Amino acid sequence: MRRYLLVLDMDLLALDEELDLEPINYLVARREQGPCEAVVLSLTDTRQAKLPSMELLLGAQVGKFPVAPQPGHDVSAAAEHRMNLAVRHLKAINCRASGVISDQDLVKAVRSETRGHDYEEVIVATSGQSGSRLARALHLDPLHQLRRQWGKRLVLFSAATHTG
Repeated sequence: MRRYLLVLDMDLLALDEELDLEPINYLVARREQGPCEAVVLSLTDTRQAKLPSMELLLGAQVGKFPVAPQPGHDVSAAAEHRMNLAVRHLKAINCRASGVISDQDLVKAVRSETRGHDYEEVIVATSGQSGSRLARALHLDPLHQLRRQWGKRLVLFSAATHTG
């Protein structure tokens, strides 16, 4: 049975709609090659829980401070919802599926999950480019780090790089 790691930082169906069904069609094609199992790794967005220092400084100068997330706000709720939806859709195409939530950054989360499990491919479905422009230019951003490790076995679906 082929095993895939599907890494999400956004809703799979929203990305699928933006990319003209590419991610779902890709997964259906993989399923048609034989039995498959997918582990959905949903990343929490911990950036929203932190206020950038520059934002605080700019707010202080104009007398308006940015609004922080509510103290009881659960940053993993969106990740859990995203994971559950993806697992349901994978099961609908007859692929065995389970999910994991991680609050680590993309590279650490993938390395942690793949350290103890064998995967045919790592499929990353992301809302945008991660890392600074300089890091991307120097190929030090998270996606290039994963590309070095996984080579052609890294499949990327990104709303930021879609030109269709």
